[in-house]
Amino acid sequence: MTSEPRQDQLPDNEGEFNSNSSAEHQDVPESSRQPIADKITGFFSVFKPSTGYFITPIIMYINIIIFIAMVISGVHIIEPDNESLLNWGANFRPLTLDGDWWRLITNCFLHIGIIHLLMNMYALMYIGYLLEPLIGKLRFTAAYLLAGISASLTSLWWNDLTISAGASGAIFGMYGLFLALLLTNLVAKSARKELLASISIFVVYNLVYGLKGGIDNAAHIGGLVSGMIIGLAYYPGLKKPEESRLSYLAIGFLAIFVTGASYYALRQIPNDIAIYDQRMNEFVTNESMALEVYLLPEDTPDDVILKEIESRGLYYWNQNVKLITELERLDLPDEIHDRNKVLLEYCDLRIKSYELIYKALSESSDLYWDQLEDYNNQIEKIINDLTQ
Repeated sequence: MTSEPRQDQLPDNEGEFNSNSSAEHQDVPESSRQPIADKITGFFSVFKPSTGYFITPIIMYINIIIFIAMVISGVHIIEPDNESLLNWGANFRPLTLDGDWWRLITNCFLHIGIIHLLMNMYALMYIGYLLEPLIGKLRFTAAYLLAGISASLTSLWWNDLTISAGASGAIFGMYGLFLALLLTNLVAKSARKELLASISIFVVYNLVYGLKGGIDNAAHIGGLVSGMIIGLAYYPGLKKPEESRLSYLAIGFLAIFVTGASYYALRQIPNDIAIYDQRMNEFVTNESMALEVYLLPEDTPDDVILKEIESRGLYYWNQNVKLITELERLDLPDEIHDRNKVLLEYCDLRIKSYELIYKALSESSDLYWDQLEDYNNQIEKIINDLTQ
């Protein structure tokens, strides 16, 4: 951001929002109109709760404490692995839709390395200094949580296999909220142009940066849009601070709406990946049953082996072909569809090898062993490729 707010960048009293006009806003004193540079007397002051800047540092504390706890538990400080993120509550469609609804909230307080944490905390500090004195503690807290959940829902809807974590969705919500208020007469007219430019640069830059990959832009967009909606819902209560019921009605309505949207999304967003994982357990079971043919004792009569190949080996390999064919109808990522093609090839080779063994035993012939060895080599290569 290119500028810091001046004294006239907060609302004046000429027909616009007066922060001292009701008990609802007693936590927003005249001192909150001071420039940020005057308020930050030292580095650690940004972590100190104060009048007009109370909830922001508390949210920062929560994020930092959770990150420290993660590091102490053994999570990598720079590049946490996926398993660690999931263990600590990251958002991941197969798990969130499978009953871990709380990941919609917990992922908003996790970070993927210390750089991610520091960048988000700086962005939160900046918007907190601008926004919290304007809307007060209650609205700020509610907006942060509701925007964070909305961002998580958007990520859940858009992404199949993305592991999402970070406060950026909620933070984008706060920037969206402030943008919405800047489009009204709530903020002094003399301040709007510069603040709009500053906030817009932050939003556009980060959205464009998120296009490079590895960043959950869906959460950013979901947070931004939900924040703007929250800002518009807050506006009547901010315009008439003496009518405190407007504030509570807005927060209550938004909370009910987000809760309802969460319930609907958790039931309606297809969780085909979880279905796929569950059905693949059947694949593993069928494979084990089919491979039991190789566990028969060496002195097993040929007629018994032939019967086992037909009733057990070929049967279960064909069941797996049927299973994978059914799973291909699901809405799955391209990489899983590619894996399914390899699995079908694997099953086909197994079927061919079993049929060849059956033929060799039936004819008491050694003519097929070279071809059988070729099948086995191909099978071994596929297994190695799948397990790498």
